[in-house]
This record gives sequence, C-alpha cells and structure tokens, in this order.
Amino acid sequence: GPVENKNEAAMSELVPEPRQKPVVPMKPVGINANLLGYIGIDTIIEQMRKKTMKTGFDFNIMVVGQSGLGKSTLVNTLFKSQVSRKSSGWNREEKIPKTVEIKAIGHVIEEGGVKMKLTVIDTPGFGDQINNENCWEPIEKYINEQYEKFLKEEVNIARKKRIPDTRVHCCLYFISPTGHSLRPLDLEFMKHLSKVVNIIPVIAKADTMTLEEKTEFKQRVRKELEVNGIEFYPQKEFDEDLEDKTENDKIRQESMPFAVVGSDKEYQVNGKRVLGRKTPWGIIEVENLTHCEFALLRDFVIRTHLQDLKEVTHNIHYETYRAKRLNDNGGLPPMTVETEENHESNL
Repeated sequence: GPVENKNEAAMSELVPEPRQKPVVPMKPVGINANLLGYIGIDTIIEQMRKKTMKTGFDFNIMVVGQSGLGKSTLVNTLFKSQVSRKSSGWNREEKIPKTVEIKAIGHVIEEGGVKMKLTVIDTPGFGDQINNENCWEPIEKYINEQYEKFLKEEVNIARKKRIPDTRVHCCLYFISPTGHSLRPLDLEFMKHLSKVVNIIPVIAKADTMTLEEKTEFKQRVRKELEVNGIEFYPQKEFDEDLEDKTENDKIRQESMPFAVVGSDKEYQVNGKRVLGRKTPWGIIEVENLTHCEFALLRDFVIRTHLQDLKEVTHNIHYETYRAKRLNDNGGLPPMTVETEENHESNL
C-alpha cells in the first residue's frame, strides 16, 4: 500500500545506494605518443598575443605625495619620456592649489610594436596645506568615480565591446625621506585607500639619506604599515600560487618601500650615457642598483607585475565596488535621462 511505499522512500533516503565505481578506460597498449603527431595547442599563446597587440593596452598610474618629492620626474624616468606635467622652471604666478586637484594626462607609448595607452594621474596640492585633514577624500572620490563609469558602461543593455578603462591600476605613494617615521597623513591616506586601489609606497629622493639610514628607514616604514594593518600591493591574500607567494614575499620583506631617485637628465659615465643626478661628489646613476632601487621599482611595476596590477584592480577592487553598489541599489545603478537617451540611440 501507500504506507509501504512511504517507508521504502524513507529507507532509501537513509541508505545511500552504493555508488558505482567509474569505469577506468584501459590504456591503449603500445601506442607511440608521437603516432598522431602535432595538434597545435601551443599556438593559442601566439593567437592571444596577436589579438592583444591589435587592441593595445591601458595602464593608469596615479602619483600621490607632497610637492617637491620628485613625483613628475620619477614617472618621466619610469617611462623614459615626458609623460608627467612638469613646469619648465617655477614661476611666481603658480600658487600652491588650495585643495587637492586631480589632473589626468594621457599618452600613447609604443615599444617593439606594443602600444600602451598610459594615463598619469597627478594630485597637486596633496599634503601641502597647513591643515591636511581629509585631503585624501578627493582622491578616493576620483578612484570610485572611475569604477562607477566602468560599471555604468557594463550594465548598459547595448554595451560597448570594449569598455574604455579609466580605473586607477596603481597608486605610487611618495614618502618623504625624513629618516624618522611616517606622518599621520601618510598612515591616514594609506589606511583609507589601500581598500580601493593598489598602493605601492616609495621613498622619494632617497639620495638624501646614507645607506644605513635608508635601510633603517625602510624597516621602520614596513613595521609601521604592519602595526597599522595597512596592506600595500602585492597583497598577501591575492597570491595565487606558491611561486607568486615566494616572489611577492621577497618583495614585501626586502624591497618595499622602494627607495628611489628619479632623473630625466643624461650624463656620460665611463663612456656610457646614463640617467643620473649630478652632485659635487659624483653622479648618482638612477638605474644602478648599488646607487638606488629605481631599477627594482621599474621592473616590478612594468616588467613583472603590470598585468597583475590590472587584474587585481579588476577582480578585487572593482569587484568589491560593484558588489556594494549593486547591493545598495537593489540591482542596477539608477537610470538617468542621459543613459536612457543613450540606450535609445544604441538601440
């Protein structure tokens, strides 16, 4: 009767049916691995390379720190071209901005057939006032506005095949070479912004310190960041495998924060042209590792971690922003008249 069926159903829930072992296919005997020849899976890399070469790359780098720390010079040195705003000589009319301004300058740099659309975002006026309370706010606002722009494009019904990427991939934060400790402003900035952007701390104008002072100052800065729970890039929790972890641990424990010297002037040293700074007691060679860590910073930002900086920005920082926005909003960003018109024109 129905009661028996019920009991049987209950029993079958309790006693799981013995799972059948999956049939292991027998290995073909004696087939030579080369018998069927070459397939060509390895050409995928080349296909990807061709595709990305056509579209080119975006990279947006932000520089933050007090004026006079050589931010513009350093960015120019990094990309070996005049990419950052730099007044030719200071003029009297140029006043210190009353609030933090944000200036983005775009360039296209090409090397070996690879095109990069580089945007340098400068923040003049940061940390230059008597009262620097909350001067990180306009910077955080700018970073979030770029995420918002991207999100609006992404949730469009008829969205672009390739959304223009203005998100800040990397923020170089310039620490003053005092040799003492970080200022409250430094800690405050990094505390608020390390959650929304990849921060790479650098000690500017490192040639103002002796080697011992430099080593000591770097250790002190690392300790202070750790005590204050400030995560800088590369963040520990985003290491994907053991190889990444080993490489990044070395950077976190030894290199960070990079003590750098920037220069866009060339000098002759032993018959070679080098970028450097001339002092009464010799030339500081920017790319010479015994003189400063500029080469380490460049290799890190451009040669080894540029793609990762972009990925962490997209998969972590932007994703966090997006999830929060969509949650707060019960779904999609509110439609403004402007976006509605865009939709109609797109359709």
